[in-house]
Amino acid sequence: MSEESSERRANPATADDDATPDGTDSDVDQDGQVGDEEAATTPEDTDESAGSPADDTDLASRVEEYDADLAGEVAAVESRLAEAESELEAKDERIDELEDALARSKADFKNYKKRAKRREEEIRERATEDFVGRIVSVRDNLVRALEQEEGADIRPGVESTVEEFDRILAEENVSEISPEIGADVDPTRHEVLMRVDADQPEGTVAEVYRPGYEMAGSVIREAQVTVSEGGSDDGDADDGNES
Repeated sequence: MSEESSERRANPATADDDATPDGTDSDVDQDGQVGDEEAATTPEDTDESAGSPADDTDLASRVEEYDADLAGEVAAVESRLAEAESELEAKDERIDELEDALARSKADFKNYKKRAKRREEEIRERATEDFVGRIVSVRDNLVRALEQEEGADIRPGVESTVEEFDRILAEENVSEISPEIGADVDPTRHEVLMRVDADQPEGTVAEVYRPGYEMAGSVIREAQVTVSEGGSDDGDADDGNES
């Protein structure tokens, strides 16, 4: 008989402590809890371990584990969402293109306005130069008339100069404002200098002191006129009564 068997027969309590009621051996800690309970996992540990592999799959795949029909609907929603995101991205690109086009159009229009303004100024300058070039010829004729010998009849030369001047004004679409005697006064085209006793009806033009001018329907200078008060008619009537 071995020494181990002799020790067990000598210390039966020790043999009972090392054995479980069913005859199997088990490790017991100081608190009397079985070591297998320490190896048990908590619910949180179970959820975390279960959620880790699911992070690598899409939502539809995860739902399919529980409901195949719902997984199909989720997949359809995800597909529509992807299409919407694609359309939104395309529209954002289109908006950027339109904004760039608008910026270019604004810049082109601004440059066009600048060019149009410069062109208008150039046309005005050329028109002024042309008018001055023609008007100085009238001055030349007046100077030549004054340079004639004293006592010479300069009237024909002056009349010719006036005709040339009128021709130049007509070419520039300038017309004279010279109302007829007895015509109604037009406040937009006539400047009344004074009211005088005249044979004309009251409130009508008695005399044109200085003609006016208009260009293409726009008044450049009003004609200066005197207006009749109609006093002569009353005077004639008094003279007739006295006789």
